[in-house]
Amino acid sequence: MRDVAVIGIGCTPFGEKWGSSFRDLFVQAGTMALEDAGVAGEEIGAMYVGNMSAGRFIEQEHVGALIADYAGLATAHIPSTRVEAACASGGLSFRQAFIAVASGLEEIVVAAGVEKMTDVGTGVSVDALAGAADREWEGFVGATFPGLYAMIATDYMNRYPLTREQLAQVAVKNHYNGARNPIAQFSQEITIETVLSSSLVADPLRLFDCSPITDGAAAVVLAPLERAREYTDTPVRVLASAQASDTIALHDRRDISTLDATVAAGKRAFEMAQLSPRDIDLVEVHDCFTIAEICAIEDLGFCRKGEAGRLTEEGVTALGGDLPVNTSGGLKACGHPVGATGIKQVCEVVQQLRGEAGRRQVDGARIGMTHNVGGTGATVAVHILGV
Repeated sequence: MRDVAVIGIGCTPFGEKWGSSFRDLFVQAGTMALEDAGVAGEEIGAMYVGNMSAGRFIEQEHVGALIADYAGLATAHIPSTRVEAACASGGLSFRQAFIAVASGLEEIVVAAGVEKMTDVGTGVSVDALAGAADREWEGFVGATFPGLYAMIATDYMNRYPLTREQLAQVAVKNHYNGARNPIAQFSQEITIETVLSSSLVADPLRLFDCSPITDGAAAVVLAPLERAREYTDTPVRVLASAQASDTIALHDRRDISTLDATVAAGKRAFEMAQLSPRDIDLVEVHDCFTIAEICAIEDLGFCRKGEAGRLTEEGVTALGGDLPVNTSGGLKACGHPVGATGIKQVCEVVQQLRGEAGRRQVDGARIGMTHNVGGTGATVAVHILGV
């Protein structure tokens, strides 16, 4: 297996992009990534595009071909494949691109993700997202994703020492980071009181515990490490790529406060990279809800179960802390265009390792991790990157 590097990144601003179409977004992100890599379109061997539900959000299927067409690559007959794994679609598109290059099957591969979620009403969006859960056993009886993660939060808070204020601090931290990220959907800082006084969504989760409905796209270019310096002076090596699955329905889990797929994917990634949690300088985790970040920190092995709330309160996971978490602002503040999120996480880590993250830069960052979750943890993709 060949060593693989990221040689280019591109990410649109995230938010409610009323003036941009689905096509506009992926063309913008892809163009930025190719320009960053110094790669011409005809050099691309394949594309993998993460997208959860274009059929529901914009009534468009056959997304792989659409993207090849509007990227100007269809007449070159470059293979373009849509990858779907709910909110982990982006992370899995990156994994597929990594495998294609590592195996020697392809040389230059684009991994991208895109979602246009605001062209439909909130009810349609919520129902489309509910398709990432078990439709028959959860969705049909009214379980929404805020409701499912509220169950996780309630179970967790009954078993472990997590206060409501510590949970709110996750959102406060991530908004602080998002305010320093020019692509973030929300660029304002908030307080714990802002979170605690916001509308109740599903007890104990309030509005500011939840990631938003978002439009956006992100893309990266991968190449064999041995060729990476033909294109860039700052290649970032992919040290590990791992994926794991679990039951799609929350009620079938061994323990709903622990995402076993995260535990498994994290262990596989550390083993592949021959590293441990203490070697990681920063991590982008899937904070679709504040409780999800708490669980992720623990399930990836950065601390023991029940300790993440205290560490968050003490500033360990903040910028300048021992383990900065979600320097991009995470899904909570940067936004969550579900198909693009896993690729945005890679873009953030690459920027950090290049030393290009501006006011949110982690000093001396050499190794970073991404953690992308589909549904309530039925699919998890974990990647480790380093310089």
